[in-house]
Amino acid sequence: MAEREIEIKENLGLVHACAKRFRGKGIEYDDLYQAGCVGLVKAVDNFRKELGYQFSTYAVPVIIGEIKRLFRDGGAVKVSRGLKELSLKVTREAQKFEAENGREPTVKELSEIMDMEPEQISEALTVSMQPISLTMADDDGDSQTDIPVQSPDESITEIMSLNTEISRLDEKDRKMIELRYFKCKTQSETAKMLDMTQVQVSRREKKILLYLRERLA
Repeated sequence: MAEREIEIKENLGLVHACAKRFRGKGIEYDDLYQAGCVGLVKAVDNFRKELGYQFSTYAVPVIIGEIKRLFRDGGAVKVSRGLKELSLKVTREAQKFEAENGREPTVKELSEIMDMEPEQISEALTVSMQPISLTMADDDGDSQTDIPVQSPDESITEIMSLNTEISRLDEKDRKMIELRYFKCKTQSETAKMLDMTQVQVSRREKKILLYLRERLA
């Protein structure tokens, strides 16, 4: 099994955790889950480890974004004719690459071969994916058992969203929040480490917190 598929299956719990936040709001859970899986695939294909954050921190907002799009689109995961045609082209190119190189191509390699943005390639590949099963065969292959999936509390996804917003701050602001709220430094200690005054830290901290509250509202 390809590394990409393994990573997707290992993170299905994130999709369930996100989909549960929207249960009972007018769209069937299976549709919420399907949209979340689209988001998970996009997150797997676009995640960059060099950012220094865990995959889940990046993936949760992407998954939630796809689920929210489902509500905006009227409750159906719609695939345009153009996207279906593009999916066929990308799939053929991927199969050709695998035949010539003995391995599956990365999204980046396909985007370079086809002169397209990685996001377009990722979306096209999502259309061609087989549906992700909620069950799996046992060791004998005779019966079906539920895949074990963690069901974390909703607060976990909120924490992940917060971490994502913090990662988008500029370096000095991010360092300030890390020192104040993750390393428990006083404003005076933080000011000394960042070559600022305590008053400057206090004022800047208030602005950052206000920004984060607005982003997470």
